[in-house]
Amino acid sequence: MFTELRLALRPALVLLILLAAITGLAYPALVTGIAQVAMPGPANGSLVRDGDRIVGSELIAQGFAAPRYFHPRASAAGRGYDASSSAGTNLAPGSKDLRDAIAGRVAEARAQGMTGGPVPADLVTTSASGLDPDLSPEAAFSQVSRIARARGVSVASVRALIERNAASPLLGLIGEPHVNVLMLNRQLDRTAPNTHP
Repeated sequence: MFTELRLALRPALVLLILLAAITGLAYPALVTGIAQVAMPGPANGSLVRDGDRIVGSELIAQGFAAPRYFHPRASAAGRGYDASSSAGTNLAPGSKDLRDAIAGRVAEARAQGMTGGPVPADLVTTSASGLDPDLSPEAAFSQVSRIARARGVSVASVRALIERNAASPLLGLIGEPHVNVLMLNRQLDRTAPNTHP
């Protein structure tokens, strides 16, 4: 009986070890190696650098709050924009807490000078990860007056910056038009330094 059991278990254990080696070691090592050669930037987190200093990632939102910068989507990750605690609010659409949070963000946007039409939804709602690095062009355009006033530059120059940085859907079909907030703010600092008092 013991011999029969050992004969039955041996192939199962050999297959387990073999498949674990293939799927847990060989395949990830192969994919990592190909990614490092074919596209090292994205494979290493799309890090953004100033010389030797890492200032962020194109894939993870940061909390810009100063009037002279484009503000990202609100974040529910940890205490806000915490990449080690990525999460959404998980509040139901009918939740009073969600309605109150959105109303507060709308009031804050209005207090910062966003007038006119409705505040774009992506400025007053959080994403599923809480770390969405992109905004719709409409959400970026809605912040132009505040940024131009804070930097002492023309509204047209800030609008042109958004238009130059707006990414189209992949192949014209997949996704939505968007702008990356970190990259937009970096270009804003280069092209329109904050010289206004």
